[in-house]
Amino acid sequence: MKRVIGIGNALTDMLVNLKTDSVLGRFKLAKGSMNLVDSRLQTEISQSVAGLPYSLSLGGSAGNTIRAMARLGCDVGFIGKVGEDTTGDFFVKALENLHVEPVIFRGTERSGKCVSLISPDGERTMLTHLGAALELEASEIDPTIFDDYDCLYVEGYLVQNHELIEQAVRTAKACGLKVAIDLASFNVVAESLEFLRRLVREYVDIVFANEDEAKTFTCEAEPVNALQAISELCELAIVKIGTRGALIKQGGDVVHVGIMAAAKRVDTTGAGDFYAAGFLAGLCQGLSLRQCGTIGAITAGKVIEVVGTTFGEEAWEEIFRLVEKVRNEKYLF
Repeated sequence: MKRVIGIGNALTDMLVNLKTDSVLGRFKLAKGSMNLVDSRLQTEISQSVAGLPYSLSLGGSAGNTIRAMARLGCDVGFIGKVGEDTTGDFFVKALENLHVEPVIFRGTERSGKCVSLISPDGERTMLTHLGAALELEASEIDPTIFDDYDCLYVEGYLVQNHELIEQAVRTAKACGLKVAIDLASFNVVAESLEFLRRLVREYVDIVFANEDEAKTFTCEAEPVNALQAISELCELAIVKIGTRGALIKQGGDVVHVGIMAAAKRVDTTGAGDFYAAGFLAGLCQGLSLRQCGTIGAITAGKVIEVVGTTFGEEAWEEIFRLVEKVRNEKYLF
């Protein structure tokens, strides 16, 4: 596996730092959840937090993973849809600047946006208006998109369009690619449980899930049991268990990898996305499961130290230094 192309909702992120969680209660939002909302509700909630510190960045779950993989030296591409607007232009240009091959279609709606409400403890609750991202259609997934790629990485949030996500994975498999999926969010899994189980069983090779997603997907309360249940459906299963690290199973091999303690837990936005990026980058380099898990822990540990998913060159240089030590097996969790 050398080249990876991702497919996901092409979004711009608005990251808002909350002083308290009162707004979550006011709008009956489950802390840590991802919620698809219409433009009106997203605007109403945005207005309710007006005056609080915020920032804008390129977003989307698969987009985060693919962009981080590009920084880690991987050959990558991204499939998505944006509007005929300046936000869409920005999205495409940003991918190009990061050396990500853009397979970007244009829709009639405005480009999608995700408002991330960041609680004082760093947990994020997302309110997503997909806009043009929702207009990506199964008919646009042509086999030629997958030429020269070895793996398709799918964000679970695409499950709002069963036809699209199934067409993407079916076409990728027919073209000889591996398929990896991140289950995205426990409430998303719950809403499309049987569809996701069938999708994984029939098409998926690699599954990323956190503890809550794995529990919802398998109905197994214990992570090790959930790991086993997922591994029976695919080739490689990864269950992230928060501060206890991650459990990884491939065939008869089971590995427990710890975490890299963050200097300060500022914002968990993108932690799962960056974990997948580090892990898949390790696979692209032919590294062991423990090495892949350690690189995932490094990238996830770094992203939670900042608001959003963008950090400076100094942080990336530290990541590169640690990854080199992992490659030489001098730094493993």
